[in-house]
Amino acid sequence: MDPSFLFSQFLGGLTTAMFLFLIASGLSLVFGVMRVLNFAHGSFYMIGAYLAWQVVKWLQPLPERFWPAALAAALVVALLGAVVERLFLRYLYDKEELYQLLLTYALVLILGDAAKFLWGTQQLSVSRPPVLAGGIGAIIPDYNLFIMVSGPVIAVLVWLMLTRTTMGRMIRAAALDREMLGALGANVGWLYTGMFALASFLAGLSGALVTPIQSIVPGMDVEIIVQAFIVVVIGGLGSFWGTFLGSVIYGQVLSFGILIFPGFSLFSVFALMAVILILRPWGLLGRPLR
Repeated sequence: MDPSFLFSQFLGGLTTAMFLFLIASGLSLVFGVMRVLNFAHGSFYMIGAYLAWQVVKWLQPLPERFWPAALAAALVVALLGAVVERLFLRYLYDKEELYQLLLTYALVLILGDAAKFLWGTQQLSVSRPPVLAGGIGAIIPDYNLFIMVSGPVIAVLVWLMLTRTTMGRMIRAAALDREMLGALGANVGWLYTGMFALASFLAGLSGALVTPIQSIVPGMDVEIIVQAFIVVVIGGLGSFWGTFLGSVIYGQVLSFGILIFPGFSLFSVFALMAVILILRPWGLLGRPLR
């Protein structure tokens, strides 16, 4: 096959991978620190996309309105996540996991209906920012290149926050023993709120950034949360760099699966997940739960 075509497939898979990493990293962080499987994470992604479209519409006269819209959408979703954690989720940490799943699934239904009520059911789209409207040659759009670079940059920034700051050390301590951390005087409640808000911010940001290359439609939350769960299963639920690796593997398997087996591209991803679950249930870089 033409090497340039294969390279184009590789770049397409890498773009998909970085979008998935942005949302799956928040999902993995919440589980790794708070031991919560947040089914509503995809809904935060969807709300971020709708909010970005709404702010772009409000800022219509401005030429570079996409960037403030994306940041505003991510911040509003982060605030929404903090409210959800403080008002609802914090009361379920000591309960069975089933109650957490039921609550987050209820949020999926509520936020999905709220999005339909506010923005309707028609497809919406956002234009690419003018500064990234071009491309390098015929195979690398500037916006895709921006996404490919943004993923690793955000990964390094979050990693530095977790490993080089006081808050990051407290987050890692809370993941190991939150009762002991609370006994030492740390405000674990607000730490959890900040962690959930950060994860929601990443979900909202990924939703906003996907709008120039994907239509905004009801149901996009369910589709993305399935993909995000596949990513964290492959990489290791609770492992930050495992999520990054799982995203890259998912993107490439899907991209080249479409090329080799067009009718079974999704099957190849699910088959890979099944193999991982059989051979290494805790994921490639995850650790067994004790």
